Parts: sequence; structure tokens; C-alpha cells
Amino acid sequence: MINVGRMKSIRYISTRGQQTPLSFKDAVMTGLARDGGLLIPERIPDVTGHLAEWAHLDYAELAFEIVSRFVDDLPAERLRELIDDAYATFAHSAVTPVRAVGPVHILELFHGPTLAFKDIALQWLGRLFEEILEERDGRLNILAATSGDTGSAAIAGVRGQERVQIFVMHPRGRVSALQERQMTSVLDANVHNLAVEGSFDDCQQLMKTLFNDLAFKDAHSLGSVNSVNWARVLSQIVYYFYAAFRVMDSTGAARVQFTVPTGNFGDILAGWYAKQMGLPIERLILATNENDILARFFCTGVYAKGQVVSTINPSMDIQVASNFERWLYYKVGQEPEAIAELMARFAEQGHIELPCEQQGQVDRDIVAGTSDTQRTLATIKRYYEQFDYLLDPHTAAGVFVAEQHNELDEPMICLATAHPAKFPEAIEEATGKDLARHPLFEALAQAPTRCDVIANNLDELRAYLAARTA
Repeated sequence: MINVGRMKSIRYISTRGQQTPLSFKDAVMTGLARDGGLLIPERIPDVTGHLAEWAHLDYAELAFEIVSRFVDDLPAERLRELIDDAYATFAHSAVTPVRAVGPVHILELFHGPTLAFKDIALQWLGRLFEEILEERDGRLNILAATSGDTGSAAIAGVRGQERVQIFVMHPRGRVSALQERQMTSVLDANVHNLAVEGSFDDCQQLMKTLFNDLAFKDAHSLGSVNSVNWARVLSQIVYYFYAAFRVMDSTGAARVQFTVPTGNFGDILAGWYAKQMGLPIERLILATNENDILARFFCTGVYAKGQVVSTINPSMDIQVASNFERWLYYKVGQEPEAIAELMARFAEQGHIELPCEQQGQVDRDIVAGTSDTQRTLATIKRYYEQFDYLLDPHTAAGVFVAEQHNELDEPMICLATAHPAKFPEAIEEATGKDLARHPLFEALAQAPTRCDVIANNLDELRAYLAARTA
């Protein structure tokens, strides 16, 4: 049974149980728990009684109401200012508008500075870092791994900050050309881009290994902006409430469904938390591409690592989902010893198994499906021709899976995680037309870039960081 209740004094605990409980600010600065687990709130607030009064708030107002339930060590007015400042950077007045398109509703999460849903968390998190470091007269060296969009969004959140350096690893040749240029064209002195000879999972493993080297982490003031940082997941809870309120208001429905294209499980985990808080979500539908470890797990109970396949939706090219451990903690009855044992077994064997609650389903709240490259391209083409709406490849994978699970009466909301202009080759392959354009990318075409190539080697990464963070 999940422990749900309105929080007053708020502490953050590790899924593996060996981390001293932390305040919100300390949880933000810690990132990955010191015992190797992930930080989570010790209780989940029940906000059912507030749904009616929140239904018509604007995005920043709603963000304050939700986030403040998890923060007790930042004055309310200052928290409100940081939230207002973060979302003032978005190009659309609604921040995350919802559009009815054919049989689904599209939740557009790409109106931030880098045109990806990661901006929603990282514009706020960058300001949080700056606030806490100023208060504590501290310095922070952010180490991040990206499969595409996190890197540019994280860089945009902290570029130019005096107290922060950021080191972003991406798998060399496995992000789109535009995604790479978005990162490497930022020449601020506090920004370092590293192209790693390997996959995103390799980048993520390097990052986690260094964070587990506590002596190195402390000596070099390492922090995280990846979704292992609780603040990332917290900020993403907001747009589930915002979208559900608007769709229920426009359709008269009492409940909604969400489909989420995901690789690292953070985005759909935010929806799962929203449901536990009382948002009337009938179910969450998880969509993967050919890298389908999560879809296989939620259909069979078997979580088994495979080889990463490069696809047209590179942000989903992941075989080890870092946020999966947070969900698993609740699934095993909030028993940290069980989590520690399961994660140790997975690290050693690349395989764990849980029983299904019912045939073909591990969790009654989450169903899953897969869209391969041809189905994704066909979905982009069909939605452009039938509905005059251009989907990026990640969103199109989610829409295809949503259509396979749209048998219920509740409206289906599909998360649109990136602007289609970030993937011009895939859009042209799907439609036969050069449609994927945006002024931001036109300006980047001739911009100078800076990036260092490193081997998939822990010692080389350690030396690179040590030389620049002394």
C-alpha cells in the first residue's frame, strides 16, 4: 500500500534505504543518493480536495500549488518567483498547450528555449541550483548524460552561471545532427560537451559510477540534472494536471488517459505520481521504439537488458531506464532491502522478473506497446496528410501506440516531447517534403562548435573532470 498524505515537514529518502533523510534543497544538490539509490519523498500528498479549485489556474500558478506540496525549505514567495521566471522563457502563453488532433489530444511540451519537453524541468532546475549555491556560497560541477534533448536543455538552464560548470556526455554519432549542434554551439566558458565512443547507456553508466565514487563526487562537487534528480520528476508532474484539467473541461469527461513515449521512464513516472496524488487518470500507456525493455517488462514482468539499436527517435534508444527503480520501490511494498537486492541482481545478470497482476500486465495502472521505425514514419505521414499536424518521431511513436489502446471512452492525451524541426531527416523521409524547419535551427547552421571526444572509459572521464574542476 502506498503511503499517501498531505506533507508538512518534508524529507527525501533513498529507494535503497541507506541514505540519511534529506531536505528538498539537499535532495536537489545530491542528485543520486549516496547509497546508489534514487531519492523520493517519504510520503505522497493527496490533493484530491484541491482539484476543483486548481482546474482553471494558469500554468505557473498550478506549478506553484503542486511543487509547494513537496518543498518546505524555500519561502513560498521565492518559490513562486523562481517558477514564474522559469516559465516566462516559453514561447507559448499556455506553456504546455493541448490540441485536439484527430482521435487524440496532443500535449505540446516543446515550446521552451530548446524545443523539447526537458526545458520544463531544466529551466526551473537551473534557477534552483543558482538560488541554492548563492545562499550557500557554493560551487557545482554538473555531470549529465544525454540521448538527445536533455543536454541542450540542461545547458540552456545553466549557461553563463558563475557558480556552475556543466559537463554533458552524448553518444558520439547517435544523436541527431541538430541535437548535437544545439549542444556544441554553446561556447560559454562553463559549458563542456563530451562525445563518448559508445551508447547512451554507456554514458549513463559512466555517470552513475562516478556518482557512486563518493570521495570523487565530494572532492569535485558533482551534481546531476538527469532525471535521477527528484526535482526533474517533480516539475513534470505539473503538466499532467494542466492537460487533464483542460481536456476534461473541453470534453466533459471525468477521467483521462495519457500515452507517453519514453526511454528512461522519468516522464511516465511523473504521470504515475500524478495519479497517486489523486488526478483522475484511468491509465498510463507506455510507448517505446525498438529499444523495448520497458514495453516487454510491463507486458511480461521480465526486465532484461538487450543491445541498444539506433533509431529515428534517439531519445528513446535506451536499454537501462534509470527511473525504473523509483516505480519498482513502490511495487515491492516500499522495501529498500528488496530494491537493493533486485538492482544488484540486475547489475550482475542484466535480468530480473516480477509476477504479473493479470494476464499480460504487471501493473493495472500502466499498459505498454511498441512502435518500430516504419510504423512511426507511417504515423507521421498519416497525421500530416489527414490532420495537417506534424509529429516528431518520438511523439509519433507514442501516437501509434495510443491508437492501439484507444478502446476506452476516456479521452486520450499524447505527450508531444519535441518539436519536429529537431528531426528534419525523419520528417522528410516520412512525408517526402522539407517541412521540419524552425528559426532557431536556421541560426545554428553556421554557428561554431566546441566538443571533446573521449573513450568509453571511466579513468579517462575521471581525468577529464579532475583537470577542469580542481
